[in-house]
Amino acid sequence: MKIEQNVIQLMGEAEKRGVNDIHLLPRENKYQIYFRVSGHLVEHSVVSLKKGAQLIAYLKFLSNMDVGEKRFPQSGAKNMLINGSNKSVRFSTITDFLHQESLVIRFLNQTQKRKLVQTCYFPNQVTVLKQLIEVKSGLILFSGPVGSGKTTTMFQLIKEFVGKENCQVFTIEDPVEIQETLFLQTQVNPKAGIGYDLLIKASLRHHPDIIVVGEIRDQETAKMVIRAALTGHLIVSSIHAKNGEGVVKRLLELGVSAQQIKQSLIGVISQKLVPQYCPFCQGECHLYCSFLAVYAKRSVIYETLTGRELEGLMEGGDAQINLEKQTKSFNYYLRKAYSYGFITKKSYRHYKIQ
Repeated sequence: MKIEQNVIQLMGEAEKRGVNDIHLLPRENKYQIYFRVSGHLVEHSVVSLKKGAQLIAYLKFLSNMDVGEKRFPQSGAKNMLINGSNKSVRFSTITDFLHQESLVIRFLNQTQKRKLVQTCYFPNQVTVLKQLIEVKSGLILFSGPVGSGKTTTMFQLIKEFVGKENCQVFTIEDPVEIQETLFLQTQVNPKAGIGYDLLIKASLRHHPDIIVVGEIRDQETAKMVIRAALTGHLIVSSIHAKNGEGVVKRLLELGVSAQQIKQSLIGVISQKLVPQYCPFCQGECHLYCSFLAVYAKRSVIYETLTGRELEGLMEGGDAQINLEKQTKSFNYYLRKAYSYGFITKKSYRHYKIQ
């Protein structure tokens, strides 16, 4: 079978099974191919070193990387027709000390076909999110592990709101992960000098109702986001943090003052995708099990801090969290999901906030 056909077959199977990432990793005298499913690596197949190197070289060519460059890490992207649907795919390579390349493939625009209320274990949690998005100004931050569905939640929440209200939504992303015709989407381009800060400034001149900033990564972006929130705009963004306490600490690390956080932050949503119990597998639903639909193998549990709970984050000018209260919300719903038989005991122990 030709390399091109191998790639088409591999990508097609991964897309069909709802895989987030494909990993091609060198292992001594072979390459192992893994699918990342529900946060776990599942071995898919094994190929020779020669075949693995050929697959990586072909994918580097497809994504406009330098095929001959193996010393430096590279990244690329490509829109591909997979199983009849156009998918945005991101590629990343890195070489080990033995000069063997590894490659990770990530599917970006996994189209959300379900309403937000259908993606979580407890629909009443979505009601709080919908109330938040109706606020005219302020900052709403989403946090959670990589691949926990933060972008999907943000987009679906806003999309459902736009479906009821006529409003302009301006997004600033790196890269654009989900293409949405209802939004005016822009993309960061560091090589051209187009960063988050520049696009945030430009977006304010368009007088949008909602500004979505893909991720707060640096001080300049954090300060611009806060400034926009304080000038009467509703800003929705994500930040890398474990929970509400981590969100506040991260903002402080990025140079945002405690007073600015108090005045702008109106909601913190931490979320995790937790595997659903499968009666056929007697545990987490296996990759090749069809008892649960691909999209139903994991559902979201939220932890939402607003109002008085959010006010309790900040005391005496420093970020302080009532940890018992902070963890009660997520752990309460996690325990409830376990008691209802939605998740396994293993998942309960794994995702519980200590």
